[in-house]
Amino acid sequence: MSTMDRLDLILEYLKQHNLVTVDELVQALSVSAATIRRDLIKLDETGVISRTHGGVTLNRFIPVQPTTVEKNQRNLREKRAIAKAAARLIEPGNTVLLDAGATMLELARELTHMPLRVVTADLHIALFLCEFKQIEVTIIGGRIDDSSQSCIGEHGRSLLRSIYPDIAFISCNSWSLSKGITTPTEEKAGLKRDLIKNATQSVMLADSSKYGKWSLFRVAQMDELTHIITDNHLPPDVQQQFSHSCSAKLLLVPSN
Repeated sequence: MSTMDRLDLILEYLKQHNLVTVDELVQALSVSAATIRRDLIKLDETGVISRTHGGVTLNRFIPVQPTTVEKNQRNLREKRAIAKAAARLIEPGNTVLLDAGATMLELARELTHMPLRVVTADLHIALFLCEFKQIEVTIIGGRIDDSSQSCIGEHGRSLLRSIYPDIAFISCNSWSLSKGITTPTEEKAGLKRDLIKNATQSVMLADSSKYGKWSLFRVAQMDELTHIITDNHLPPDVQQQFSHSCSAKLLLVPSN
């Protein structure tokens, strides 16, 4: 097998896994550990991969925000399982902040039986929940982002800074222990920071496929949260790193 063929196979394997070790690549490609290490050095020098203490991952920088339609079509089973787990943190009478996104909409579907105050940036969530008389719905207002159909801008940020919710749920398209929660735009990063700033509990909801990715603007470090809810496909070594290095409670949810 040529070097180029091996590099292509390594990249294909990495696309299917969040994080892999040298031993896993040795077994997958049936070559020596020394050969794999030389190949990884080549890929690292080109900037295609990142080598960490736990293994190797693709450099998965996200330059733009996915649209709502794109997000709705990805990992729906995991999103629903995460939403069900998140709903168990909420008590009747709470004031709840819901970020925009497909997982947040799934969470909204779990709340229709409870008397709540819900504040959200998401148009779809606001329209859905306002049908239920026991839920008081506030939308933060401002300019509408056409990719996510949610409110952005200083108007909404001002409202978020003036309230003290019981629990705030934040979504993201990229997260990692080293870089925290990130987003492609400065405007979205600022709004998300304000969303969790005054909450008694701040909870991130994101499936494990988004782990190890990053965008340009940081929202928060992981230990600024009280809870992280994701699916149980998060690699075991990453789980261990969180248990040792992050104060937020990591909740892993079975997705099947």
